Amino acid sequence: MINPDFAPHEPFMRRALELARRAWGDTHPNPMVGAVIVEDGVIVAEGWHTRAGEPHAEPAALAALGRAPKPGATLYVTLEPCCTHGRTPPCTEAIKAAGLRRVVVGATDPNPAHAGHGLQILREAGIEVIDGVLADDCADLNIIFNHNIVTGAPFFAVKIATTLDGRTATRTGESKWITGEDSRAEVMRLRRLFPAVAAGSGTVKADNPRLNARLPEGDHCPIRLILDRSGSLMGRGDLNIFSDENKHRTVVVLGERAFDESPLWYEEIGAQVWVIPDKDEGGFLAALRKRCAKEGITGVLFEPGGLLSGAMIGEGIADYLYHFCAPTLLADDAAKPLAAGPARPHLKDVIRLRDVRRQQIGDDTLTRGHLVYPAK
Repeated sequence: MINPDFAPHEPFMRRALELARRAWGDTHPNPMVGAVIVEDGVIVAEGWHTRAGEPHAEPAALAALGRAPKPGATLYVTLEPCCTHGRTPPCTEAIKAAGLRRVVVGATDPNPAHAGHGLQILREAGIEVIDGVLADDCADLNIIFNHNIVTGAPFFAVKIATTLDGRTATRTGESKWITGEDSRAEVMRLRRLFPAVAAGSGTVKADNPRLNARLPEGDHCPIRLILDRSGSLMGRGDLNIFSDENKHRTVVVLGERAFDESPLWYEEIGAQVWVIPDKDEGGFLAALRKRCAKEGITGVLFEPGGLLSGAMIGEGIADYLYHFCAPTLLADDAAKPLAAGPARPHLKDVIRLRDVRRQQIGDDTLTRGHLVYPAK
């Protein structure tokens, strides 16, 4: 429901969102946050959180102002101001010290230990607080942070591109390119957002991807997790992930059964190796999530083939789905499906998306949302 009282505040909050996005992918494990200071209906200062350990958006905006805010000034911030001392002081204290008397907030802090407490502190200090302005957009900006701070687990997202009839490749495996250039550019932005990108050994063999983000402002390489459970890529030094300038960012994830077949080859060519106990409760993918958490990786974008996507979704491991759909049809039962998972003979067993967002990207459609699995 649209709140008409929020309408005067929305343009300023949209600007704060634009500022927050300037740190796209740079703030992990922290959220992206933007802030503006408004006096007499005009933005007089702006700030955003650039990376973990650097000033938060609110003190950055106050520093940019360079003086005390005028009486009646308003601070707009996309996320509830922090109220605890971490690597930087609490923003609630900076706001009080600056003499601000009104703060407009987008999303509430998702941390259950903090949610709403910063707002309460400001209100108890006599500061007018208006919260919930463009709340959904402000929360959506930080889906990786939100999941990680609430669950303590890495955010596993799956990216899939299909035809209208749900096919990811022809029966011969041809998949370049199902979607258009605009969609592929959006995937580059997603790779820039996530701390890590993952693919299975089959996809690496078939497509020889670089799994980096190639953007107008420059290239960026996330951590590249290659799921090679049996060590089948050993000896393939010709692959991009093992031969480019970012090969030290490649992590080959082996199962225990491959350990005796010498992961030293991967290390000798400059890649890293993780050996995952794939016989533990939950299996290989659950063990991978635990290892990512141990390594401080808060989010992983998986770019899987049908078998891996089927395993992730079928086992309930995937948290989020990015589905790029092209306006084309293969109309071939033998073409590769979106996910080769377990049988689901009843509608009560369907997997749904919540917090669904749709976006037209060129001729393609991006549908994304959190995966909701049926109760067992």
